[in-house]
Amino acid sequence: MTRIMTVTGYKPMELNIFNEDDGRITYVKESIKRRLISFIEEGLEWVLISGQMGVELWTADVILDELKDMYDIQIGIIPPFENQEKRWPEALQMKYQETLMTADFYQPLYKGEYKGPYQFRAKNKWLIEKSDACLMLLDEEYTGSNKYFYEEAKQTEKSYPIYYITPADIDDVVREIQMEDPRYWDS
Repeated sequence: MTRIMTVTGYKPMELNIFNEDDGRITYVKESIKRRLISFIEEGLEWVLISGQMGVELWTADVILDELKDMYDIQIGIIPPFENQEKRWPEALQMKYQETLMTADFYQPLYKGEYKGPYQFRAKNKWLIEKSDACLMLLDEEYTGSNKYFYEEAKQTEKSYPIYYITPADIDDVVREIQMEDPRYWDS
């Protein structure tokens, strides 16, 4: 049984999303929500993220804005170092700070600011060590920045299931949402 799950995936720019108002985010969030619900109903208690922009913050939105109202699910944010959002667009920095305030747990892995790539490697190892499985938004042909976590997860010594949300899964969600609109059937 998966009690603790790490969720990760692409940053917005890797999905050609450059604005938090982009409608495609709705479909990504719905895909994450549907997958998480199935795990929650099977006993998932905690979701861990590092808090990076994109899939991880969207996961936090889904949990904090929707799933906590219906389920007993907790979210922990463990960034690799303090102030990781310092170079992000201002609107995302504010969103990140709000998310940290409402998360069930927040603790940077390293005190202080960015010091080197070893912090990201340590973050990946820590998240894998502390969770029972991971859920990744991943297209294996274009792994993007996911590849480092993905490679670490595949090489871990322990039994570590890797679950995926693929572009095809998101396409299915898009179609289902479109078909729920009565106007879809008028054309």
